[in-house]
Amino acid sequence: MATPRASLDAPEHQLLNRELSWLDLNERVLDLAADPSEPLLERVKFCAIFSSNLDEFFMVRVAGLLDQVVARVNLRSPDGRTPLQALAEVRQRALELTATQAELWRSELSPALRAEGIRVGSVEDADDSERRELEARFAREIYPVLTPLAVGPGQPFPYISGLSLSLGVTVRDPDSGEERFARVKVPETLPRFLAIGERGLLIPLEGAMSHYLSWLFPGMDLPERATFRVTRDGDTEISDDADDLLEAVESELRRRRFGAVVRLEVSSSISPAMVARLSERLPVRQDAVYPAHGLLDLSDLMQLYELDRPDLKYEPWVPHTQRRLAKPRDGDLFGEIAASDIVVQHPYDSFATSVEAFVREAAKDPAVATLKTTVYRTSDDSALAPALIEAAEEGKQSVCVVELKARFDEQRNIEWARALEQAGVHVVYGFPDLKIHAKTTLVIRREGDGLQRYAHIGTGNYHATTARMYEDVGLLTADPDITADIADLFNYITGFGRPQRFRKIIAAPFNLRRDLVERIRTVGAAAAAGENARIRIKVNNITDPVIVDELYRASQAGAAIDLIVRAVCVLTPGVEGLSDNIRVRSILGRFLEHSRLFCFEAGDSKNYLMGSADLMQRNLDHRIEMLVPVEAPQVRAEIETIFRRLLSDNSQCWTLGADGRWQRLEPAPGERRRSAQAVAMRGRLRTRRQTTQH
Repeated sequence: MATPRASLDAPEHQLLNRELSWLDLNERVLDLAADPSEPLLERVKFCAIFSSNLDEFFMVRVAGLLDQVVARVNLRSPDGRTPLQALAEVRQRALELTATQAELWRSELSPALRAEGIRVGSVEDADDSERRELEARFAREIYPVLTPLAVGPGQPFPYISGLSLSLGVTVRDPDSGEERFARVKVPETLPRFLAIGERGLLIPLEGAMSHYLSWLFPGMDLPERATFRVTRDGDTEISDDADDLLEAVESELRRRRFGAVVRLEVSSSISPAMVARLSERLPVRQDAVYPAHGLLDLSDLMQLYELDRPDLKYEPWVPHTQRRLAKPRDGDLFGEIAASDIVVQHPYDSFATSVEAFVREAAKDPAVATLKTTVYRTSDDSALAPALIEAAEEGKQSVCVVELKARFDEQRNIEWARALEQAGVHVVYGFPDLKIHAKTTLVIRREGDGLQRYAHIGTGNYHATTARMYEDVGLLTADPDITADIADLFNYITGFGRPQRFRKIIAAPFNLRRDLVERIRTVGAAAAAGENARIRIKVNNITDPVIVDELYRASQAGAAIDLIVRAVCVLTPGVEGLSDNIRVRSILGRFLEHSRLFCFEAGDSKNYLMGSADLMQRNLDHRIEMLVPVEAPQVRAEIETIFRRLLSDNSQCWTLGADGRWQRLEPAPGERRRSAQAVAMRGRLRTRRQTTQH
């Protein structure tokens, strides 16, 4: 007997909570930090990433929930929770996870580092010689830059910057008995861990400051000293009718510095009286106070990762250069692309010899008339800006669309935009109400009696640094329809008009949502007709309720659905009668899985897409996003290989159950361990050896 379908309006259709799903992601990061099979300093790095991830989560997601509470917005989220309910559950999960992290650091990572000669300790762990050195360094390097700020008549409570570490001190005059609160900021310009003595004892900066605190308050009693840290609202809100987007973003960045406090972290030894004082003066809700069991701000453990200990890290990875890019026919990169599409997957394939080579070649090639690109996030060592500047200096039309609202990169992008403008590049800032998230570069070249377009379409940013750490896919193509569509999209962004229709690309906010829904329904119809019906999707996040409903319906029709979701997934797989045919997995490892890939199979038809869009309402409706069809046989084969590797991973893969819990996969007895990332690296090494032999 067939399983009856569950109604999409029934209670079991409840979606998973977005915030709690994000915390599940960070728990998976913590799992990697706890994994003894990972190199020790890589585990320390994952521990640091957990903390920096949590900071951003509070700055954005928790800040949004608090805004709703303050505004008395009691609308339930798609999963049925009110803002207060979500906040309460977030607090409980965050406390559990940070307690787990603290215990992992105390009982496993710190002792393991000590066994390797990396000793993180306190002033009390120093011997006499080390203490003398510490005192001398404190007097020379630390004490001169410290500023005690006491609170009293004529001395208001000091401004506490977001994510800065501070010492809260109770200062008492032994003669008068007068007592005041004082704050001493831990300098951000100094290393968090001080290496002392020949043994290289690493002492936290705040520990050294606390030990010598009497230097700052001579003649006073110091009955209490405690470490604390605040997190402020870090989201930005730009008015839709902002006339000057650059000025509006700069104004919002200034406002962000003084955003509301959304979290107060305090050392576990702090007294209730000091917590009450801080809570009142900041001000902060009592349920936003988070006691820490050990060191605060473990994101600074990245300093330990930078130690010169290659024996405790992954073996260095040297990206591969594809043969067609290393030796293009007749030395002509554009001719090579015109012959057939080229796909690259970073960091397995080199970003420098593919994407950057493409823009460098465009800048210096005298036949190139125009170079246009989008910048969402980039880096100082990227070849993109120099190529744009060189193109402008050569008299070519050089255009850069800079997204000023890329969260936490706003200031960097403002600086990039001004530098490019000064060099003669045409800089466009986009729209107040639409983030430009599409990652594409368009080159227009004179060939024969006409013009030929070439394009790069990526799933990741033009960022040379993250291209060595993030997994992303890029397509180099001269397809006339795709490149003409991209030209139309650039004209829409830089001009004033709306594309009437696209030939091949699928773009938000125009046809992306509609197209994806139609493709999912086509697969569902094929399943209902008893034909081959399968969906495979790899994205960072799935949170859009409409897309989730369509996937549920396709599953109920009998379609096989595999979702590879790195971060947030609100869809519940494996629910009888609703999502029996949906499997959800998440891959975490050495590289951050960042590409967005799609495959829809209906009967004899198989369609592949790649591009910038996640399955979130913001991507589908409120951003400029782009997916392109993958049509060249060799490129389709490579995308198929990527899916096959990911779906066979049994060592760095977590699966989501019908109960909403993630479970890490382990190889079955006698089964060989398979890591998708390790398989990809081995494949490139094998190709490199074969190329060398020939």
